Amino acid sequence: MAKDLSAYRKSYEKDGLRMEDASSSPFTLFKRWFEEVEAEGGLQEANAMTVSTIGLDGFPKARIVLLKKFDDSGFVFYTNYKSEKGKALALHPEVCLSFFWPNLERQVIIKGKAEQTSEEDSESYFHSRPKGSQLGALASPQSEIIPSRAVLEKKLKSLEEEYQDKESVPKPKHWGGYRVKPETFEFWQGRPNRLHDRIYYYQDQHGWSKRRLAP
Repeated sequence: MAKDLSAYRKSYEKDGLRMEDASSSPFTLFKRWFEEVEAEGGLQEANAMTVSTIGLDGFPKARIVLLKKFDDSGFVFYTNYKSEKGKALALHPEVCLSFFWPNLERQVIIKGKAEQTSEEDSESYFHSRPKGSQLGALASPQSEIIPSRAVLEKKLKSLEEEYQDKESVPKPKHWGGYRVKPETFEFWQGRPNRLHDRIYYYQDQHGWSKRRLAP
């Protein structure tokens, strides 16, 4: 059944983004926006982001993952390297990260290349996770076809019994982090009458430069 959504409208009026208020470094502006989004509240996971990759079938694919670290060296998330996502990144490291923060009517789009983090970094993060999450990483052959959910639950129960009295759960060799090193940033701030603010950062011989884009 068709559903007409043409009447869905919202006027964006919470803030603006002037060129003079956009930091010289996009990392600085991202940090400021992230902290403002957290302080505003109303979002359960401000670190949720869309990761878009070029699939093995040639089609783009987007999914939500959680950002776990960011600094001037890039944006880090963790996954199973044997998953569909991991296989796609092994062939095409080009990736797009997208954040949507409706509580402040903002978006950030980051394009860059992903590389695996060090084994030490992956080990450290893996063992900081709740034990159930660690066991889940062992139990799930991510992205593979399975006959039923019961198979996963049976495997998890077996692992819970195996590691019940053990302090440490071994990190799977095929599980770890990716660091996305940005090549461009776009900061989008919703404005009235659809005249949104868009500030685009790119790198040249002088470092980071910025331009205003039409909405």
